[in-house]
Amino acid sequence: MLERLQKLIATAGIASRRHAEEMISAGQVTVNGQVVTELGTKADPAHDHIKVRGKLINPLLETREKIYVLLNKPRGYLSSVADPEDRPLVTQLVPQSLGRLHPVGRLDFNTEGLLLLTNDGDFTNFITAARNRVRKVYEVKVKGVPPESAIERLQKGIRLDDGVRTAPAEIKKIDESDANSWFEVVLHEGRNQQIRRMFDAIGHSVTKLRRVRIGFLTDEQLPPKHWRFLAPAEVTKLMKAPTKKRPPRPAKARGAAHGKGRA
Repeated sequence: MLERLQKLIATAGIASRRHAEEMISAGQVTVNGQVVTELGTKADPAHDHIKVRGKLINPLLETREKIYVLLNKPRGYLSSVADPEDRPLVTQLVPQSLGRLHPVGRLDFNTEGLLLLTNDGDFTNFITAARNRVRKVYEVKVKGVPPESAIERLQKGIRLDDGVRTAPAEIKKIDESDANSWFEVVLHEGRNQQIRRMFDAIGHSVTKLRRVRIGFLTDEQLPPKHWRFLAPAEVTKLMKAPTKKRPPRPAKARGAAHGKGRA
């Protein structure tokens, strides 16, 4: 059956559909030996040989078990499957016996907390798509004590250094001292280093950042570098569309088993 290449790549667990589209545009995908760069191209894995970065993905499209892992990412790990600078990867914290997994979205190198890993491209696409309103909750430590007026700016949406305006965010103070403040921040989108850039925009840099919830998922008993499988019911619940109404788009200047990861 003919299907779009980006869907086939996602189904194979290579990457999310968005990342698959980037691979296609970059000329990293071939069908029957021919480089394909057009995003609408379709192929039939029963008849066509499909390669991504020189690797045949047809065997990955055969019936296989889908895997969903919740990891407590420590600081100092990259949310990727490869790195030219040879930095530590989150995929190195789960057993190789689980096969090729990729992170669902990203946490910055020095951000810690909950991160999903999977070989299910459709699951990744659903969780990371802003339209699906999957809540990500963070605890944020910043320098100083921002005034309430500055926090209100962040709550309404603020223009970042690249001219992009963020969507409204839920922010509440959970602790403060003379030198620092702690906030809980809820996002439904995931721009690059968004929370750090938001607080930089009001003059209070982030000194610590951790994600404590994805949708309904939280696990205070999961130590850093440890992981567990998601139960089937958890996967099903995550994939249900939220009932909250989506806010207006911001203006544009543009189971349950525990395991221990490697140390």
